[in-house]
Amino acid sequence: MSGILLIAVLVITGGAIAFIGDRLGTKIGKKRLSIFGLRPRHTSIIITIFTGIVITTLTFGVMAAASENVRTALFGLEELNRTMQETKNNLLHTQADLDAAKSEQERTDAALQQSKADVTRLNEQQKTLEEEASRLQAGIAELEGAKAELTARNEELSGNNQKLLADNTNLTADNENLTADNKKLEERTRQLRAGLITVREGDIAFRAGEIIASGVIRGGRSNEEVAADMEMLAALANRNVSARFGSDRSDEDIWIYRPEYEAAVETIAKSKQDIVVRIVAAGNLVRGEEVRTTLELYPNSIIYRDKEFIIARPYDLGLADDSEAEQTVMNFLKDVNFAATAKGILPDPLRGTVGVMEGAQFYDVVAKLKGQRGPVILLAYANGDTDASGPLRLKIEVEKNNQ
Repeated sequence: MSGILLIAVLVITGGAIAFIGDRLGTKIGKKRLSIFGLRPRHTSIIITIFTGIVITTLTFGVMAAASENVRTALFGLEELNRTMQETKNNLLHTQADLDAAKSEQERTDAALQQSKADVTRLNEQQKTLEEEASRLQAGIAELEGAKAELTARNEELSGNNQKLLADNTNLTADNENLTADNKKLEERTRQLRAGLITVREGDIAFRAGEIIASGVIRGGRSNEEVAADMEMLAALANRNVSARFGSDRSDEDIWIYRPEYEAAVETIAKSKQDIVVRIVAAGNLVRGEEVRTTLELYPNSIIYRDKEFIIARPYDLGLADDSEAEQTVMNFLKDVNFAATAKGILPDPLRGTVGVMEGAQFYDVVAKLKGQRGPVILLAYANGDTDASGPLRLKIEVEKNNQ
């Protein structure tokens, strides 16, 4: 039954009962009836009270009959309160359990995330290990192949070793014979060397590589013109040999390999610049032997002009005596020789020198240094135009270094 309908029923029922009670009380009052020997007034009051009780009872009865909630409120309130308290307590316990479950869930989620990360890392490690295992497997297969190859090679070498052992036995025997023969040859060689030194000692006119003659031949001409100049240079070489041996010798005494000679003529004829030609001894020339020579060709040009600066070197002297002054000049000349060679002047094959210096000039410079103390500077200048064939003539100056 809905609440509005219930209220309407209660209002109508209460009104009807009140009306009946009022009518009943009025009749009892008019007839002056008495209940239980009471006075009419008191009887009327009792009837009114009873009517109120009936209304109230009927109201609660209808409500209780119509609504389970009213019955529960009237007769089960304490049970309801107890149930509500238990429900509240259960709810609190449930909330606590829920909070604990949430905390546990959070820890579980964190552990799950960590586990996922660990699984990912382990998967990556597994992938890396699988790749490494594949490489190792390939390496093992390669090593197995190499092992098989080495085994076969080892077997082959073992067979060769057995053969070599047999050959070594034979070689040992042969070596003993060769050792004995070698000792005989060494003794013979020693005797021959001693004899050769004895024969050649003091009789060598030209050393191997020594310049017999040199000159500058102009390039860019016909082969005939160049050949004529080459013949003149060969004649000069022959005269130098004759002068060195102290006897008259013919042109045929100078031997030059013909293809080398013709190639030199061809090279000079085609060259656009002058060529320095050197006729040098092919070996040590001993009196009575054929004079064998080789040709050396170098492009020629002016390396130093007259009075051109070459180098300068500072020196710090004590109170210079003759030996210190001479040694200083010698050291300076070595530097001049190195600088001129580096610039292009051809050095003497045996001595490695490129210049000439008169003794008077040398001792003049020594005299200027003698008695000097402290820093000085030696300067070298070219004394005349000098080409690649040289020789380089020098002019040396001495300056006091005041810095």
